[in-house]
Amino acid sequence: MKVLAHKTLTRLLFAVLTAAVTGLGFYLGGMSGLLLLPLCLGFWGVAEWNAARTDRELAQLSQTLNRILHGEEHLEVEAYSEGELGILRSEIHKMTVRLREQQQTLQEDKVYLANSLADLSHQLRTPLTSMNLVVELLSREDLPPQRRAKLCRELAQLLGQMDWLVTTLLKLSKLEAGAIPFRTDTIPLEELVAQAAAPFLIPMELREQAFSVDCPGTFTGDVHWTAEAVGNLIKNAMEHTPAGGSITVRGRENALFRELVVEDTGPGIDPQDLPHLFERFYRGSSRNTHGFGIGLSLTQRIVTGQGGTIQARNRTPQGAQFVLRFYKGAV
Repeated sequence: MKVLAHKTLTRLLFAVLTAAVTGLGFYLGGMSGLLLLPLCLGFWGVAEWNAARTDRELAQLSQTLNRILHGEEHLEVEAYSEGELGILRSEIHKMTVRLREQQQTLQEDKVYLANSLADLSHQLRTPLTSMNLVVELLSREDLPPQRRAKLCRELAQLLGQMDWLVTTLLKLSKLEAGAIPFRTDTIPLEELVAQAAAPFLIPMELREQAFSVDCPGTFTGDVHWTAEAVGNLIKNAMEHTPAGGSITVRGRENALFRELVVEDTGPGIDPQDLPHLFERFYRGSSRNTHGFGIGLSLTQRIVTGQGGTIQARNRTPQGAQFVLRFYKGAV
C-alpha cells in the first residue's frame, strides 16, 4: 500500500509539474508551450517505462528469492548489471552463497555428530558388556577366591579403559573446538621425550623392549600437550612391537623446524591403513583389539594445533615410523 501511494503521489507531482511548465511556456509564448508539452510528456513516458521495468525486475527478483528460500539449491540470482538493482543483486547473491555454505556446514556437522555418537556407543558397548558379565560372576557366592581376585583385576582394567576413553574424547573435543590455548615454553628436547616416555618405561621393560633416545637440541611449544602427543606415539609403538624389539626416538633441529621421529621394529603399518591412521575410531587390520582408535587422532590435533605436521610411514626393512615437525615460522 505504501509503495502504491508513493507511486500515485509521484505521478501527481509529475503531472502538476508538467502542467506548470507547459502553462509557463504558453504564457511566455505559444511556440514555447507547444515545444515543452511533448517534451514533458516524453520525459514522463520514459520515467513510467523505467519504473515499470524496475517493477518487473523487482518482482522477478522476489520470485527468485522465494524459490531459493523454499529449497531450490541450484538457482542463481539473475544479473542486473547497472544501477541500484545491480548492487542489490550482488549483495543478495553474496548472502545466498553464504546461506548455502552455512546450510552445507550444518548438514556436515549433523552427519559428523551422528557418526561420532554411533562410534562412541559402539566403543562403550564392548567394555560395558564385559563389565556386566564380570559383575554377574562376582555376585556368585560359590566363586573361589583366586577366581574372584582375577575377575576384580579384569574389572579394574575395563574401568581404566573406559576412563581413558572418556578422558581422551573430552580432550579431543576441546581441541577441536579451539577451547584449549597452547602455551609456549622452551625445554631440552630430551627432557620432553623423557616426560612423554615415563609412564611406559616399566611396561616396555616387562616386554623386554629396548628403548633409546637421541634428541639433541631444544623444543619450543606447549610441553604438557606435546608430551602427551609423543607419549601416544610411544604407547602405540610399544603395543605393536614384539617382545625383544626396540623403540627409538630421534630428534634434530635446523633453521626451519624441529623434528621428532618415533620408530619401532614391529610389523609396520598395512598400506591400506596409512591414509586413515589419524581418523577418529579408525582401527585398521593390523591393530590389536584393545585399542579405541583415538590416540593417534588426538596426537594429530595436538601437533597441528601448534602449527606442526605429523606423518606416518613404514621403515625398511620393517617397522613403523612417525615423523613430527614443529616449524619455527609460518608455513
